[in-house]
Amino acid sequence: MILNVATIICAEQWRYWMRTKVAATVLLLGAILTIAALVVNAFHINEAAHARDHLQTEAEQRFKAQPDKHPHRMVHYGHYVFRAPTPLSVIEPGVDTYTGNAIFLEGHRQNSAMFAEQRQSAGLTRFSSLTPSFLALVLAPLFIILIGYGSVTREREAGTLTLLLSQGTSRWELLLGKLLALITASSLFLLPLLLACFYVLFSNESALVVMLFCLSYVVYFLLWATVVTACSAIFEKSSVSFTVLIVIWMSACVLLPRLGSSVATNIAPSMGKLEADFKVEEKLRSLGDGHDVNDPAFKKLKEDLLAKYNVDSVDDLPVNFRGIVAQYSEGRQAKVLNEFAETRMSEELEQAQIARQFGWLSPTVAVRSISTILAGTSLETHHRFLREAETLRLDFVQALNKVHAEKLDYKLDMNRNASEEAADKAVVGADNWSMLAEFDFKPEAGSTRISNAFIYFVQLLLWMGLTALLLQAAVRRLNP
Repeated sequence: MILNVATIICAEQWRYWMRTKVAATVLLLGAILTIAALVVNAFHINEAAHARDHLQTEAEQRFKAQPDKHPHRMVHYGHYVFRAPTPLSVIEPGVDTYTGNAIFLEGHRQNSAMFAEQRQSAGLTRFSSLTPSFLALVLAPLFIILIGYGSVTREREAGTLTLLLSQGTSRWELLLGKLLALITASSLFLLPLLLACFYVLFSNESALVVMLFCLSYVVYFLLWATVVTACSAIFEKSSVSFTVLIVIWMSACVLLPRLGSSVATNIAPSMGKLEADFKVEEKLRSLGDGHDVNDPAFKKLKEDLLAKYNVDSVDDLPVNFRGIVAQYSEGRQAKVLNEFAETRMSEELEQAQIARQFGWLSPTVAVRSISTILAGTSLETHHRFLREAETLRLDFVQALNKVHAEKLDYKLDMNRNASEEAADKAVVGADNWSMLAEFDFKPEAGSTRISNAFIYFVQLLLWMGLTALLLQAAVRRLNP
């Protein structure tokens, strides 16, 4: 019986919206924007995925196609690695839009990811492009407010609320009908996202991840529909209801996410890039110059090698001392670089986790955290990309240094600058470049992403409970 009455009230609310140009325009505009953002983003992501796969294959082929060379020249020739977009980045691009998707790997240094679409602070990222997630998390709640803020207050101001209640309509039936109408209106914004998720199911993405991703957005829209309906019932005038809801929207969708980023950077400050670069260079200089075998930093290494092979000169060593120095130096440099890199990444992750705690104050932050983690576009995924790229860098550089030590004669190597003819002799065969491993970066396993997002689902459950209490309070306060 309650559902029948609620359905009638829902249908009546829809008839009112269809007669009202503002409500109809908002619904139409919201649906068009969501569909347009999805289509544009889908084409962009699909194009980016194919382009990066092609560039990755081409980079590997170019490296392996290099002619006979001195192995250390190949160390500096370097190699590119690319991070392909994840299936769910069609909806949630996350940090991908400003962290970069390619890294140039070379000896003696760790380069930053580059070719980002836009570079700006994390707090403003959501206002940088009209992505589907931005529409769903920020603009859709505003659209819901615009069409629903007067759903109950209109009845009170028109005098029809007294008539409805006097005819036997209960407060729960009335609010349930208004809420049902607002939920169905919200589905116009949500449906394109759900269809996009259905499309993602045909990729290699985990079905459970996609389901939870959809569920988080469904709950988010339900929360806003409930809050708007409750506020419309609690306040007597539409103007007051609208003002309160706009304040709530500004706080939850704009101010608190930005405040979270600002608080995070103040609580857990990170070292500036220029300062960090100076510290890295200072530390590396203390390790010695790997291009100079006579550097005092390698004196102990030289003595150990001569003792190991029981010879008096590096000329008599069965290995190329320059290659040994290159291996030794690269290993020590990589250790220092990784220490600084891990420190920087731990600082970034600490800031991100502090900002995510604002999900206890804003459902927008909670769903944003869930969305980026499940989509595989979170900061954690970017950090794993950096680590895997560094592993590949060190592997192929040290493999080249090993070729340098074992396959290139020391005397030829030392005399390579004497003449053009000597330089032509100080090379190794191109077949040695085949040691380069393929790079195929994938996001974390679905179970790992779900586990990482668990605490933010708890935040969302808290907001579900609070909105349920708010709706119950609205029923008690609903008076003609």
